[in-house]
Amino acid sequence: MPRVKVAVITAASKGIGAAIARELHARGYQVALLARGPEVVALAAELGGVAVTGSVRDDDALARLVARALERWHRIDVVVNNTGHPAKGGLLELGEAAWREGYELILESAMRLARLVTPVMQAQGGGAFVHVSSYAAVEPDLARPVSSVFRAALSAWVKLHAEHGAPHRIRVNAVLPGFVDSYPVDAAIVAKIPTGRAGSVRELARTVAALASDDMSYVTGQCLLVDGGMIRGLR
Repeated sequence: MPRVKVAVITAASKGIGAAIARELHARGYQVALLARGPEVVALAAELGGVAVTGSVRDDDALARLVARALERWHRIDVVVNNTGHPAKGGLLELGEAAWREGYELILESAMRLARLVTPVMQAQGGGAFVHVSSYAAVEPDLARPVSSVFRAALSAWVKLHAEHGAPHRIRVNAVLPGFVDSYPVDAAIVAKIPTGRAGSVRELARTVAALASDDMSYVTGQCLLVDGGMIRGLR
């Protein structure tokens, strides 16, 4: 009998997170979902999974999510750390509360999930983390200063956690989306994208699923741009 595969996905009630949940379920994963909105409960029921209502900024909500997955399936193979967007504003006008929120949303959530799930993956012989970050991690955007700073920090975390996890067959990667159709995209922005369009949430979900799969078993510590060629700089 094939071994059950289990994925934990955050910010999963709509948009990118919901698309990832559906894609992983279609590929045979059982799913444990977290989101603030009540829609996550309906999506989990649709996919035969479990749901916790709460925020990635809440340590207790993350702990309950992990506990629900382990109670139901006794393992966690994949963690997809997806989050909402932090505050926008002027670089020097944004106050301490906005920067603190951004840190908790983008970086601390990754650390909390790592502390909760890494020991589980070590005990079971491996697993994969995939973080949903942003192109701003490699191309800081003055219109998105909080996101730019903490997405770059998340890339450093990916490298460190990947090195830490590699001896235990735990892989850690990130996707850096450009503009996708979870929100309307201005025509002026689309004009700067070589493919001439925004990406779809399903395209991003398929990329996440690929990174999580055993087909990518030698890929770790990588932050993959999924942006239609928008970012042209060499890294």
